[in-house]
Amino acid sequence: MPPANPDALDFLLTRRSRPAKTLGLPVPGRDALIQILTAAGRVPDHGKLEPWRFIVLEAGAMGRLAALSQQRGETLGYDAEKTAKGRSQFDQGNLAVVVVEVQKPSEKIPALEQTYSAGAVCLGLLNAALAAGWGANWLSGWPSHDVIFAQEGLGLAAHERIAGIIHIGTEKSAPPERPRPDIESITSWQSI
Repeated sequence: MPPANPDALDFLLTRRSRPAKTLGLPVPGRDALIQILTAAGRVPDHGKLEPWRFIVLEAGAMGRLAALSQQRGETLGYDAEKTAKGRSQFDQGNLAVVVVEVQKPSEKIPALEQTYSAGAVCLGLLNAALAAGWGANWLSGWPSHDVIFAQEGLGLAAHERIAGIIHIGTEKSAPPERPRPDIESITSWQSI
């Protein structure tokens, strides 16, 4: 048997995201965040393309992005509830990391594999923040998929898009456990 890491396995078997609206101050400082980002970057990356990058949103940026979400929601004709929901993660946030998918030209690595790598970074970032003792939540929402929001609010280029926004802070209340997948019902085995 290979050597096991029971603490890591227990963490993965019991981990759960914390709702972003329950995350408060304090938030990790830059040194602590660099360690979390370093851990997040240790993901499958076929071809070593690094088809992703990070944008750290500190408290000062949140108000600007909340206002832009409001303006974009109104421009897009969204109702007040949908607009408010898109805005709320920025109104309530103190620190978040935007994982930006950066498609890179490659004859060997399909675009879809680059998307998978960016998604792996989001999960790696979420888990690294939780493992470091912080509360964390991976959000997207309609602003994440609005090209104008991404370009005007975050400076994304045409070949970039938001893979996820990971909010990090101090957990103010523990969420209840939620139902988990029935692994046996969604697993098949092939031996031939």
